[in-house]
Amino acid sequence: MAIKVSFKYYPIFLFIVAGYSLYAQTRNETPNILFIAVDDLRPELACYGHPIVKSPNIDKLAETGLIFMNAYCNVPVCGASRASLLTGVRPANNRFVEYNTYAKEDMPEAVSLPEHFRKNGYHTISNGKVFHHIDDIPESWSETPWNPAVAASSYLDYQTHENLNILERGISRGLPYESADVDDDKYFDGQIATKTITDLQRLKEAGTPFFLAAGFLKPHLPFNAPEKYWNLYSQENIHLPENYYRPENAPDAAIHNFGELRGYYGVPADGPVSNDMAIKLIHGYYACVSYVDAQVGRVLEELDALGLADNTIVILWGDHGWQLGEHSLWCKHANFKTSLHSPLIIRAPGFKQNQISEALTEFVDVFPSLCDLAGLEKLIQLQGESFLPLLENPDVSWKDAVFSRFPLGESIITANYIYTEWIDKKGKSFAEMLYDHRIDSEENHNIANDPAISETIINVRKRLHENINQVENSIN
Repeated sequence: MAIKVSFKYYPIFLFIVAGYSLYAQTRNETPNILFIAVDDLRPELACYGHPIVKSPNIDKLAETGLIFMNAYCNVPVCGASRASLLTGVRPANNRFVEYNTYAKEDMPEAVSLPEHFRKNGYHTISNGKVFHHIDDIPESWSETPWNPAVAASSYLDYQTHENLNILERGISRGLPYESADVDDDKYFDGQIATKTITDLQRLKEAGTPFFLAAGFLKPHLPFNAPEKYWNLYSQENIHLPENYYRPENAPDAAIHNFGELRGYYGVPADGPVSNDMAIKLIHGYYACVSYVDAQVGRVLEELDALGLADNTIVILWGDHGWQLGEHSLWCKHANFKTSLHSPLIIRAPGFKQNQISEALTEFVDVFPSLCDLAGLEKLIQLQGESFLPLLENPDVSWKDAVFSRFPLGESIITANYIYTEWIDKKGKSFAEMLYDHRIDSEENHNIANDPAISETIINVRKRLHENINQVENSIN
C-alpha cells in the first residue's frame, strides 16, 4: 500500500491554495509548466554563492522566483533520482537503486508527473534527457520523446579530432573533457535548447496548456563544451578543494573508487588523478555549467518574447550533486552533502520574486507541489509534501528532516546534522557517520563515535529508522 503523507500545515495550505485558485480564476488561465532538468548539476552557481562560476541566466531565474538553498535529492544517481522525482516515490532497497533505473520496471503502477499532466489536458513534450533512458517513457508524453543522442546511441558527443580518433581506435570513451571551437548547436545541449524554443513557438500558436520538459546533458561527463565557455575561466584561478582528502574517521563504506570517471581515456585505473588532470576536470565542469546556463537563457528569453512567462511555472533542478575532488572523490554515488545537495529553483505566476528559502526540501516534494500550483489532484502514490506554503512565505516552519540513500547507506539531513548508517541486506548495521554542519560544513570529521553526542546519535538514528520502516512498508 502506498503512503499518503499527511500535511502538517493544513490551515496554511488551504489559505494559500484558495488564494492561488482565486488568482487563477481572475486570469482565467491554466498555468503552463516549463520543466528544466540539468544532469549532474550541483549548486555550483553564483546564485548559490559560488565565487567563480558564471551562471547569469540561472541566477536571473532565481532572482525572479524562489531558490531553495537546502534542497536534497533522494538518491544520488541519475536514473534512480529521476525515477523518484518523476513518480514522487521514495527510493528503497528494491526500488530506484541504479543509474539505469527504468521507473516503469521498478514501479509499473506509478503514474509519472508528465503523464498525470497529460491525463489532465496538458500537451506534454520531452526534449533531451528527462527520464534516464534515451527512449524515455513514451506513455508520459503527447509526442514521441525527442533526444539528439538517439542517432548516436550515446551521450558522449565528442567533436574534436583528438577524441574522435580515440574512438576510432576501438576505445569506448575518449578523454573526460573537451574544448572545441564550435557553435553551441554543435553539441547536444544547444540542439535541445533550439528544439525547446521551436516547441514554445508552436505551443504558443496552439494555445493549449503545456508541460514542456528540457533535459540538458551537461555538466555530466565528459565535460565537453564550446571553447568560448572554457575561456570564461582562467586556470590560474581554479584550485583543488581544501578537503582533497578522505574525511577523518570516515568508514570505508563512505568512499568509492569513482568508477564512472575511471572509464575515460587517460584516467588511471587506480589511485588519484594527477593534479593537472584534477584542475582540468574542475575547469571543464565550470565550462559545462556556463554552457548549459547559456542554453537555459536562450529558452527563457524565448518564453519572455512569446509573452508566455506570465502564465508559465518554471522549475529548474539538477538531478543530484557531484564531487569535484572533495573527500578525495569524483562523481556522485556517495552519502556526503556534495552528492546529495542539489539546486532547485522555481518561478510561479502570482508569487513574490527574489525569494530565498532555507527550508529543508527534497525531490519527492516536486510532484505534489506542481499539482497544487496547477490545481490538479494529488495522487495517492506521492510521498513528499507540497512546498506551496514556502512560495507564499519562505520562512514558514517546515520539515525537520529530509532523507536520501545510496545504495546501502541510509541518510537523514536535519538543520544541524547529516547522519548516515549503512545496513546490509540482512538488516544489520555495519558503519555510520555523522557531521555537525554548524562546525563542520564541509564534512571533514566524522563524529559518530564521539561519546559527547551519543544522545544526538540515538535521536537521529531513531528518526532515520522510522522513515526506513515507513518507506519499506509502502511497497508491501
